[in-house]
Amino acid sequence: MEIIDIKKNIEKILDNNKAHNISSINLKNKSYIADYMIIASGRSSRHLQSLSEILVAELKKLGMNNCRIEGRESNDWKLVDAQDIIVHIFHPEKREFYDLEKMWSEEIPKEKAMI
Repeated sequence: MEIIDIKKNIEKILDNNKAHNISSINLKNKSYIADYMIIASGRSSRHLQSLSEILVAELKKLGMNNCRIEGRESNDWKLVDAQDIIVHIFHPEKREFYDLEKMWSEEIPKEKAMI
């Protein structure tokens, strides 16, 4: 499956499960850690946990067996490592505080890309 198809599937899964403000950032010329970062918000800590678990289960159905969840203990944030795509799921206040969209919006020359 192509990376762009995986990205679209992740966005669709999040949208179908009532995630809010889903945004995608292309990291190809900014970092070697992933090709894309997807950021979404959930309504509550229970919603964040459900979104992350549903996402991993649905990706597994698509043949992506190595996805994992970070931040299981956190009530405000979850990270799903979907191989070449990193998915952050935040409580709205934490998302605003960390403002990852702003942090990653600046173009970075490839030779200065972060690891």
